Amino acid sequence: MAKLYFYYSSMNAGKSTTLLQSSFNYRERGMATMLWTAAIDDRYDAGHITSRIGLEAQAHVFDPDTDLRTAILEQHGNAPIACVLIDEAQFLTADQVLQLARICDESDIPVLCYGLRTDFRGALFEGSAHLLGLADSLSEIKAVCDCGRKATMNLRVDSAGRAVRDGAQTQIGGNDSYIALCRRHFMARLREG
Repeated sequence: MAKLYFYYSSMNAGKSTTLLQSSFNYRERGMATMLWTAAIDDRYDAGHITSRIGLEAQAHVFDPDTDLRTAILEQHGNAPIACVLIDEAQFLTADQVLQLARICDESDIPVLCYGLRTDFRGALFEGSAHLLGLADSLSEIKAVCDCGRKATMNLRVDSAGRAVRDGAQTQIGGNDSYIALCRRHFMARLREG
């Protein structure tokens, strides 16, 4: 029976790199994969999963209105898919997580989701919350805080490097906008200034 996997972490832990390596492993054995990434993430080329170390691959894009189940089954009907891999899974809707669970349960296709667990306030994203509740397998990918401890939090910073406490849950950015920290240093930075 295929499983729904959720690999989560703070920023800068190598989620996209791990996803691309997993896809490569399938393809190296002659098995097709289907890659997806969030349309909202416009840091790189649209329709591409790009890692900070330079690996990249073309991907389908999803937004809140995308019917993932229909799109995946349509492609699977044309050429069998061995695995579906989703980058930026925190941006999935609750309904899309249910669609992915059905892909595993009814079509026996494993689905590997990679994403952030929490936002810059420490709150769960919708997609992450539902993946934490429904996934068959949960795995944390480790990132490192400046102090050497495991980074579990994503601190949003302004252009001067000061902690941002308020704002929209989603603001696309990289190292210019976010710092991965352990909870202790995340809380300390929020209390500053």
